[in-house]
Amino acid sequence: MTASPDSEGRARAARWLAAWDAQGIHRTGTEGDNAGAEWLAGEAAALGAELSIEEFAIERLDPVTAFLEIGGNRIAAIPAFDAPATDTAGVGGRLGLTGGAADIAVAELSPRAVHSGEYERLRRAGGHCGFVIVCDGHSPGMALLNAEGFREPYGAPAIHVSSEARAAVLAAAVQGAPARLVADSRRTQAYARNVVVTLDGSGRGGPPLVVMTPRSSWWQSTAERGGGIVCWLESLRALLAAPPRGPVIFTANTGHELGHFGLDEFIALRPGWDRPAHRGGATWLLYGANIGAAGGSLSVVSPQDDLRELCAAELARADQPHRMAAKERVPNGETRDIHLAGGRCATLVGTNKLFHLPQDRWPDAVDLAAVTGIAASAARIVLALTRAEAPRPVDADEPPPIRIIRLFKTGDDT
Repeated sequence: MTASPDSEGRARAARWLAAWDAQGIHRTGTEGDNAGAEWLAGEAAALGAELSIEEFAIERLDPVTAFLEIGGNRIAAIPAFDAPATDTAGVGGRLGLTGGAADIAVAELSPRAVHSGEYERLRRAGGHCGFVIVCDGHSPGMALLNAEGFREPYGAPAIHVSSEARAAVLAAAVQGAPARLVADSRRTQAYARNVVVTLDGSGRGGPPLVVMTPRSSWWQSTAERGGGIVCWLESLRALLAAPPRGPVIFTANTGHELGHFGLDEFIALRPGWDRPAHRGGATWLLYGANIGAAGGSLSVVSPQDDLRELCAAELARADQPHRMAAKERVPNGETRDIHLAGGRCATLVGTNKLFHLPQDRWPDAVDLAAVTGIAASAARIVLALTRAEAPRPVDADEPPPIRIIRLFKTGDDT
């Protein structure tokens, strides 16, 4: 019996997600991140795409020793990646809650605190020699905060401690207990990689469609990143079978958890693509975090009516529950940068009870049926966008030649 398209899509998604999970931690510039780039390039090539890996140098942060010591007991920690390091001795003083005169300030923060501005405000408040983040994720554990200031560390040395240490740390902070904070780390020269596929189209020029997903994260992050990866691959598969009229660029970017610098590198090679469409900017479709996470919900975020209507129609066609975010909402992920530049963009993004936690693993963290259905809808959205009349540019500059580090072609062993 011939398998149905739904069952074939489900099998592809399961294979891709299992492979992603097996690569290990996907933090930018690490072995797992590089493995993810090589694997994704191989999968895209197997579909029939020609692609490039765009590589750039970074100073990777490698933690050496991190802990909070209270009364002789050490609580394991992970440094904040946008804070300065300590030496091996660390810093010492009295603990206290933020807002007071403590030497080492303590705040309970969720991963979303970087988007509200609360995290940066507390970190920049000054007057402390150390800062402790008690993780406050949807579930217990080490729910790390993204390092938006990775390239320009600021404030006092800072560490994350697990929510499981919450009671002990907060009690010590209320008592003003003496403590020692160690956040010893080193910077290592490394390389990070964006995976890019360029489809020139069959006739029409004009501004491109950019189909983007982040592919780096703190942990395996299989539900956080995996759903977007599946949508990206299924959309590419659809366009290879039905070539677009105009140019389409697929990019899977590193650097997500470190201030989106993979997107910065991508745009640096393509200046102006983040501008409004009437000025020659691209249309951007982001497959964001937590698409198809178990127990999660899906939202569409876009200020453009036509993009909102298209996404809503295709998701409804596949019976995929979703909500439409307010038009004025600023996205939290990479399309935040595009949105703030006035660009034309839409984001699919979900919720996840294991967001930024090491427990986000295949298969338990993923709703495979939801991933498969949303990915099928995403592919139809891309097909529709590549057949719509493109906004015409005004005074659009020609982008510079693209720096190709390595080219993959169909049939390559890699």
